[in-house]
Amino acid sequence: MATKLKVGDVFPASTLRNIHGVEVPIPSSKTKWVHLQFRRFAGCPICNLHLQSFVQRNEELKNAGIQEVVVFHSSNESLLPFQGRFPFDVVGDPQKKLYERFGVESSIFAILNPAVWPRMIQGISLRDKPQGAPEGGPLGLPADFLISNDGRVKASHYGAHAYDQWEVDQVLALAK
Repeated sequence: MATKLKVGDVFPASTLRNIHGVEVPIPSSKTKWVHLQFRRFAGCPICNLHLQSFVQRNEELKNAGIQEVVVFHSSNESLLPFQGRFPFDVVGDPQKKLYERFGVESSIFAILNPAVWPRMIQGISLRDKPQGAPEGGPLGLPADFLISNDGRVKASHYGAHAYDQWEVDQVLALAK
């Protein structure tokens, strides 16, 4: 198992490729911060509900010098119909190599925790939502990292259940 990233660690410089084929270097020399999010599968109602707040506040995040990069354990083909229109970088990782590399785990508690259920129902009830089987499995846990342009991990969070992730206001506060 990979070592989990902690505050103060140096993020190993990486170049990811988003679902549109564009290279995404982390850390980034173009922004002050990269908020690297690990989510679950393309059709995850919880993840997509959560990411709508990042879509709605994308300009505010960009104005704070934050680049959003979201990794899903799904193929690009599964991600393109819905996440392909997100105004930030989405990366497919169907073999979960990045998840393994950065210690992002799976657990039965991802969906059994009662804190998840209201968000799952809310996400399922969205009109414009992805469909399909949970590619890569439904038990993935989220993780969030805030990485400075010099490569230092300013903050990290490994979720205990499927809706245990940073909200936009938390990301903005951490970047100050």
